[in-house]
Amino acid sequence: MAQNKTPFHRTGLFAELSAEFAGTMILILFGCGVVAQVVTGAILADGALGDHDSIAWAWGIGVTLGIYVAARLSGAHINPAVTLSLAAFKGFPWKKVVPYTLAQTAGAFVAALLVRWNYTEVLAASDPGHTIKTQFVFSTLPGNGALPVSEWGAFRDQIIGTAILVLLVFAVTDLLNTAPGANLGPFIIGLIVVAIGMAWGTDAGYAINPARDFGPRLASFITGYDTAWRDQYGNLYFWVPIVGPFIGGPLGAALYKLFVGRFLPVSEQQEVGRLPTPEG
Repeated sequence: MAQNKTPFHRTGLFAELSAEFAGTMILILFGCGVVAQVVTGAILADGALGDHDSIAWAWGIGVTLGIYVAARLSGAHINPAVTLSLAAFKGFPWKKVVPYTLAQTAGAFVAALLVRWNYTEVLAASDPGHTIKTQFVFSTLPGNGALPVSEWGAFRDQIIGTAILVLLVFAVTDLLNTAPGANLGPFIIGLIVVAIGMAWGTDAGYAINPARDFGPRLASFITGYDTAWRDQYGNLYFWVPIVGPFIGGPLGAALYKLFVGRFLPVSEQQEVGRLPTPEG
C-alpha cells in the first residue's frame, strides 16, 4: 500500500542555526566576492572591474539577500552584534546568543573559503606572496590598508558604525514605529549597509559585524595569509572588528530605545528576534 509522505520539516534551534549559517554565507559570498573582484581588478586590469561604490552596493545587496534567505526561520540576524542587541533589548533568548554567533561565523568562514578558492588564480597573479596587499579581500584593515588610521581610531569607528547600523535596524523592524510594508524590511536594511559603506568606510572598512570579519580572516589565514591577524603597521588588529561591534550594537539599541522606542505606544506584539513579515 502506498504511504503518504510529508516533506522533511524540522523546527527549533537546529533550523534557526541552519538559516543563520546560510544567510551569513550568502552575505559573505557577495561581500568578499566583490572585494576580490575590485582589488584584483585594480592590480591586473587597471581598475576596470569595479570601485568603492560597487563594493558598497554589493555588500548591501548581499545583506538583503541573506536576510531573505534566513528571515522566516531565524529572524535573519546574520550578525552577532545584532543578536547580542536583540537579547539585551528585545527579549531574544540569551541561551541562543552563542549558538547563533557560531553559526554566523561558520557561514562566513565557509563562504570566504569559496571566494578564496574561486579567485585562486587572480589572487596568486596579483599578490604571489599572499600579503596584506590582498588581505583586505577577506578582512578589514584600519584606513582600508592605506590611510593613516590607528587600531584605536578603527576601534572608535567600529563602535560608531555598528551603533548606527543597529539603531536603524531596530527602527525599521519595530512594528510600533513605521516599519516597511510588503516584506521590504530586508531591502531597506540592505540600503542601510550601502549608506554606511559610502559614509563610514574610510577608517576601518565598515566590518560592523564580528562574524563577517573573523570568519573570512580565519579562512584567509589557513589558506596562506600569514599576516591575517595584524594590520599594515604590524599591530595585532583582529580584535578591533570583533570587540567594537559588540560594544556598538547594544549602544545603538540603547539609543533607539532612549530617544524613540520608549515613547511609542504599546499596542502590537512582535515575536522577538524577527523581522516583520506580511504574515506577522
